[in-house]
Amino acid sequence: MLVIPAIDVSGGRLARLRAGERVPVDAFDGDPLEAAHAFKAAGAAWVHAVDMDQAFTGVVSDLSFISRIADLGVSVQASGGIATTGAVRAALDAGATRVVLGSVALADRQFVEDAVETFGESLCVGLEADGEAIRPRGTGLQALMDLPEALRWLATVGAARLVFTQVRAVGGLSGPDIATLRSIMALAPGIPVVAAGGISTAADVSMVAREGAEGAVVGRALYEGGLDLGEAIAAGTPT
Repeated sequence: MLVIPAIDVSGGRLARLRAGERVPVDAFDGDPLEAAHAFKAAGAAWVHAVDMDQAFTGVVSDLSFISRIADLGVSVQASGGIATTGAVRAALDAGATRVVLGSVALADRQFVEDAVETFGESLCVGLEADGEAIRPRGTGLQALMDLPEALRWLATVGAARLVFTQVRAVGGLSGPDIATLRSIMALAPGIPVVAAGGISTAADVSMVAREGAEGAVVGRALYEGGLDLGEAIAAGTPT
């Protein structure tokens, strides 16, 4: 299983969400490229690069940090409120290997279906779940649909990959939502799933791997939670 460190960027420097606001992260002197260097040295083959400014504004911003990270020789999974064809293309043009379509895009089913057909393996569909409801963060939107409905639909349209984020667990270092992950795997068999939210220990990584997830995104724990990326990678590798 891939262990994918998250690199969240706002205003060109490392950041994270706290109480719904973007706040600076001091690790690696706030430098996204230094973080990427360190993660690659620890064995990461992928990073999850989040444009937090785009996630808040809906406007494509400076994606040069994606290009600089990709130039290191790691694969980039780009994310951050991506909900238009132009935003998907911009991230791919910047050097991302694949792009996570933000959950807000699920409000327009035809757009999602067209994007899945157009971008194929380069597109992941993001599922931001608040309990059993799809509820995009930072948008003020009410629940778009329930998770089982979304999964049945995405299975029929041929989504290449899902990125499941349990919103309640993000940044909380409280452990992954294994029950919901298990439900997703059962309702959308055959679609690779990357899990995010609350994964903070090597044991958490191991639990996600045992459920059959393709990947696990790890964020805050790498910067301030004391998680060693090399140990996390080892925990996700079958013995």
